[in-house]
Amino acid sequence: MGKSKNKKFKRPQFSAEGLPVSAVKNVDDEEEVESPADELLEKLQSPSADTREFACASISQIVQQSQAMPAFLQRDAVRCLGPLLLDRSLSVRETAAGALRNLSACGGVDVCEDMVKKDILTPLTALLRECCTGFDSSSDLLPKSPKDQKNLVEAVANEAVNLLWNLCECSGQAISVFNKAGLLNVVIQCLERHPHNMELALSAARCLHTVTEENTELLGSMNVAVLGGLESVLLSSHPGMGHTLLRTLTAGSVWNMKNCLPSDRQAQILSALVATLSHSLELDSGELIPALQEAEAARCAGAARDAKAEEMEEEEEVEEGDGEMRNRKTAKRDNDFSDLLPVEKEELREAAALLEAQQTSLEIIGNMCCSDDPSDDEWEEMSSSDESEMCSDNICEANSSLLSPLCLSAEIHSALLNHNMPEKVLKKTEFPSSAAVEVCSKNPAWKCLIKKMHQVQCRALTCLHNILSVMEAESLGGTTALQALAVHLSNMIFSKPEIPKQEEFLEAVTSAVRSLLQIMASRKIQQCMSPEQLMRLSEAATRCDMVSVRVNALAILGITGSTLAREQGTAPSLQIIGSALLQVASKDHNMVVCGEALDALFDVFADGKEAEQAAKNIHLLPSLKALQPVFKAKLRKECKGKYSPEQMCVLDNIRINLRRFIGYLETLE
Repeated sequence: MGKSKNKKFKRPQFSAEGLPVSAVKNVDDEEEVESPADELLEKLQSPSADTREFACASISQIVQQSQAMPAFLQRDAVRCLGPLLLDRSLSVRETAAGALRNLSACGGVDVCEDMVKKDILTPLTALLRECCTGFDSSSDLLPKSPKDQKNLVEAVANEAVNLLWNLCECSGQAISVFNKAGLLNVVIQCLERHPHNMELALSAARCLHTVTEENTELLGSMNVAVLGGLESVLLSSHPGMGHTLLRTLTAGSVWNMKNCLPSDRQAQILSALVATLSHSLELDSGELIPALQEAEAARCAGAARDAKAEEMEEEEEVEEGDGEMRNRKTAKRDNDFSDLLPVEKEELREAAALLEAQQTSLEIIGNMCCSDDPSDDEWEEMSSSDESEMCSDNICEANSSLLSPLCLSAEIHSALLNHNMPEKVLKKTEFPSSAAVEVCSKNPAWKCLIKKMHQVQCRALTCLHNILSVMEAESLGGTTALQALAVHLSNMIFSKPEIPKQEEFLEAVTSAVRSLLQIMASRKIQQCMSPEQLMRLSEAATRCDMVSVRVNALAILGITGSTLAREQGTAPSLQIIGSALLQVASKDHNMVVCGEALDALFDVFADGKEAEQAAKNIHLLPSLKALQPVFKAKLRKECKGKYSPEQMCVLDNIRINLRRFIGYLETLE
């Protein structure tokens, strides 16, 4: 049904360090417990700050249990917690924001939209503004606190930014409030805390990456301060995976706001953007993850030795000392609760940041290659008057020209090639390093990284599909490079006894193979994948529940068959392909898939002696005659309201082409 559409990546819902809905504890099979909601919500009104803080912290933990959430929502916990965002105590503010953050994360879209309707953004906006004021001085607006007030202010801001991110991820109204309240400058201020507080800066960067996506209204808020803040992060050179991730997320935000880059800065900013993505992909997770895990083990062993030595030293002092020393030691142990705190996982955070940075980089590059996305079309149609309205006078002078889409496309295309980006993306399509997987599988805390490594691979395959769809073959290295790519994909897919059945992998790999085969077929380049191998891939894909995977598999069969039809002695292979396509066209419950199967049949059996012989052997003409009225009836009765107007238009064209193709086969007979 035509050329496959490039996939545009969307930001994942909620933070990797937050509480995704999938992480909510499932306790359906456990004993129901009496909800403490009434008691805790009542304690929120206590005159004691400690009691209010305890209640907020308790709510924050309890709402992570799926069966406890309804009790708090029914008792209007959002309205009870909202005022505490501006409590006299900073600790209460932090725990209240944390409770609301967990409510939004564990409750999902419906809860987030309800929170916005209940005007939670009003106190949240005020809180964020006060926090930003507190970054620079001991503000009179903020309640007095101990000497570490600044750290506590940043902790409050971190929870508040995460709550804001969750709301904007799920609610269009929250995005609108974000735009109108001028929260862009607030988030930029949090982003600029990266030299002092990486956790807060990363939360701000994730939030910013989300709210800038397809948000044309926000472009009017771009000013010198915002651009300066983004540039300062993008051009920073701090070491560490946290900073790599921070620069990558910032690069994504800059790309989202590409329409508002001033002409005198565009070259520098875009160069820094692509360089950031390139640096992220240059890092080898297969080497770094085992090294980080080894560093963690060494650090923990060293800490254990130090603790043991300190304990032995104290015991010796006690034995030599008097009762007063014994009393001091006892008091110290009674007051020491450090063993109750979670062990620092700095190396694990570094490894997770590395994988998130690489996944995000691949998503950004993939989006750069989405020339057929509707938002890109709108961008290309902008007139000069539209451009002048979209950027404020603070950053764009009346006579300055914005970066035109055509120029931007050429600049980005050149920058991607200058940084060997196709080659770096291709490297990431390989299966995760066995050494890294083994290391992570042996450590329960690190096991979560295995899934992230596979996600990076899938993003790389989809990114490769997008690159193949928009770049000329010569830009990619010509015939030799394309054949090498075919060998690479073939070795990756068929090196194992069974093709992986994970839907995400199948969607990504079939998209990449489809794009590659389309290019090679159009240029009549011979490729190394045998018809039998492609049949194996297609058989695995056609059993997948995802429509896009089945459509890709059928397109691959169509491309392969139409290529084989031009060669001698290929009738047996064409029969296998034709039978598979007929089976899907007759029995698949999805009309888009049926249409793709018919479209592939038209391509395979359009011309050639081998195709004619194969068509007779599989009784193609009578099969299509029997299928025609069924397809027509389904199209008329079952598809209304079920498929988009665009899909209906394509399906109707296939109906017409089916009639014509049957006529063509009849003339051959």
